[in-house]
Amino acid sequence: MTSSSSPGISLKQEGISYLCGSEIPGVIVNMSRSGPGLGGIHPSQGDYFQATRGGGHGDYRTLVLAPSTAQENYDLTMLAFDLADKYRNPVVILGDALLGNIMEPVELKPYRKQPPAKDWALSGNQGRPQRKLKSLYLADGELTVHNWNLFKKYQRMAKEARCELYRTEGAELVLVAFGSLARILKTTVDLLRDKGKPVGLLRPITLYPFPNQAVAQLAQKVGRLMVIELNTGQMVEDVRLAADCQGKVDFYGRPPGSIPTPNELVQEVEKILRKGGGR
Repeated sequence: MTSSSSPGISLKQEGISYLCGSEIPGVIVNMSRSGPGLGGIHPSQGDYFQATRGGGHGDYRTLVLAPSTAQENYDLTMLAFDLADKYRNPVVILGDALLGNIMEPVELKPYRKQPPAKDWALSGNQGRPQRKLKSLYLADGELTVHNWNLFKKYQRMAKEARCELYRTEGAELVLVAFGSLARILKTTVDLLRDKGKPVGLLRPITLYPFPNQAVAQLAQKVGRLMVIELNTGQMVEDVRLAADCQGKVDFYGRPPGSIPTPNELVQEVEKILRKGGGR
């Protein structure tokens, strides 16, 4: 396991690519801050592309978990170790500076799962056949086969998709957000519901695999989604791909430097509601 914040994660990208190429599990925590470059120390969701698109060289993916509370910081870390072992692949926990500094009650649940047997681990040649963990494949066609095997594994990861639905029953507009911004938007949804505005929230918990099916179903049912992020627009691309023209997808971004209040977000959502339109 390793952890850092944005620029430090960038410096680890070559190693993460090697882990994926060699099929070695690991847990990488990124409590991201603002960029690009040195940027600042404000909370940001500008590392979404880096986390969900691999980030380093080569054709690979990492599982990505997005906590929104201190409890999930704890719970999803245990899940990250399980998934890393299950798929022999790095798992990224993508939070931000808000979650990295937050203080709130956490239930410390015991970890009861037995670690899996690892018939691939390098534990010394104890009278067994030789094992190799490598990412270098030089024989003709060998690397092609390896990459297709990795691709099939990434396809199997799709069943790990997770999301939370909040007050989506009867909604005419569903907000889509992850991490710390999603917890702010729960209050926004409550405020809008109190005003008689039928608004709900979909919160992806896994950013890769992305909860495509849940997004597609809501897009078809509701007809209108609004993605809100602490950046200039990154997850919105995955939402639009998942919606697949089944509904209109609007976007509001807040680049790092300040965190929007629930009331500020109410105003932005109401602008979209006034525009109407739907499908």
